[in-house]
Amino acid sequence: MTFLQSPFSEFALFLLICAFAGALFVRLRQPVLIAYIVVGIALGPTGFGLVAAHDQIDLLAQIGVTVLLFVVGLKLDLNHLRRIGTVALATGLGQLGFTVAFGFALILLLGKAPMEALYVAVALTFSSTIIIVKLLSDKREIDSLHGRIAVGFLIVQDVAVVIAMMAMSAFRGSGGPDGQAALGDVVLSIAWRLGAVAALMYVLMRWPLPKVVAAMARSQELLLVFAVAWGVALAALGQWAGFSKEAGAFLAGFSLASTPYREAMNARLTGLRDFLLLFFFIDLGAKLDFSTLGAEIAPAILLSLFVLIGNPLIVMAIMGYMGYRKRTGFLAGLTVAQISEFSIVFVAMGISLGHIGVETLGLTTLVGLVTITVSTYMILYSQPLYARLAPWLTVFERQRPFRELAVERQRRSGEQVEAIVFGLGRYGSRLLAQLRAAGVEAIGVDFDPEAVRELRRQRLPVHFGDGEDPDFVGSLPLTQARWVITTFPQWESNRALLHALQAAQFNGCIVGAVRDVAHGRALEAAGVKYILNPFDDAADHAAQRLATQIHSKEDLS
Repeated sequence: MTFLQSPFSEFALFLLICAFAGALFVRLRQPVLIAYIVVGIALGPTGFGLVAAHDQIDLLAQIGVTVLLFVVGLKLDLNHLRRIGTVALATGLGQLGFTVAFGFALILLLGKAPMEALYVAVALTFSSTIIIVKLLSDKREIDSLHGRIAVGFLIVQDVAVVIAMMAMSAFRGSGGPDGQAALGDVVLSIAWRLGAVAALMYVLMRWPLPKVVAAMARSQELLLVFAVAWGVALAALGQWAGFSKEAGAFLAGFSLASTPYREAMNARLTGLRDFLLLFFFIDLGAKLDFSTLGAEIAPAILLSLFVLIGNPLIVMAIMGYMGYRKRTGFLAGLTVAQISEFSIVFVAMGISLGHIGVETLGLTTLVGLVTITVSTYMILYSQPLYARLAPWLTVFERQRPFRELAVERQRRSGEQVEAIVFGLGRYGSRLLAQLRAAGVEAIGVDFDPEAVRELRRQRLPVHFGDGEDPDFVGSLPLTQARWVITTFPQWESNRALLHALQAAQFNGCIVGAVRDVAHGRALEAAGVKYILNPFDDAADHAAQRLATQIHSKEDLS
């Protein structure tokens, strides 16, 4: 077709097809990444053979994986790591060890080579952070006990996948994976490189990076460009230094995770990440060779059952032993009943290193398609599923679930966010300070880095970010807050904030501070219950004080 003679025309067609296919899969309540893989299969050599711009798609796919790993590292705040707790670490490591050990033995029994069995077994351990967080957020369970525990051991998995990538990439420079290189040489190579990376990251995070990021944060667009540039640069540096690109990108994100601008960067990168990953999954589907997959269907079904049943069982067993109720263990266990995009990235890296063949990628992709599809419905309908299985799950619960009881007592006595103030100019910052002084647990939000730094110096709890960005607004503790107060001066900004709050399913009261009557009427029409007019309110208050003084003087005379 003459229309498809240029890469631009190809991309136009691919994007249109992906958009409609994605809409269909969303209607079926399935992750859109499955739609992208199906589109890649349909457009690749197995299907209609329309993919010709392989180099361009491959480049965008590599950048997409880089941004994905950068975002994962960006979420790995050291303060959050300290709060993960024993249960997330024990559950994460326990599930990883169980899946690798039993999965490796099972894959060997299926007749696979040891190196292929090792790659697939490791790939089976990783669950999709993106899909799980999205599903839990949609169900408003991200702040629940099982949601917070699940996010904790998903972070453990994210760290493990990067270490696994580093370990397997070390074979490339050590004589290959077939035994020529001594295990000690590989361990030593990983150890000194990790030491060098740790020292470099410490220096960067301690001195130059905070100042550089603060300068970039003066412009939202510049902050986004810097984040992508930093991620891609460290990915390239990681590849040059003998690590994988993925490990370098992860470290780039991790180096910025402790800065006050990480939520804003994460929100800005989310859409870009999803768009670029589209090309990774298209590229993956286009490269699948179905002539080699016929023999992989039976192993894929067996491994899928292993992931769908075995992974949740080990999570329930560990959490039950540690003192959690069977319901919490069951709901958290469902989040590991699938493999992730990291699994596919990990196996694809093994192919690029020459450790395994393309048939391994086909097997892993089939397991991914099956487990992601089935586990999505398991999570969406987790409550009725638990109601049916509860009588058989008593074995996973202690007579006294002591740890969950302690968590409930701690949550009852802990502080809650009661109000969130958007816009911290002179009026908003004063409002936040007075609310805090009055005993209201309020936090503030602003996208001016100078204002954020100044208010933090005053020990006020302030988040840096754009209140018009739905992804950023959704990351705030809206499930705890009962009040949202906006002091944005423009109606357009308030309209975007109201849409973001609606998307996050905020059900509390909204207060708007306006400068003119028209703005107030617009907010009232949009459903804002309480309107503040700083000028009118100040004039009314001043008039009352003056009237009191005037009357008192008249009385004295």
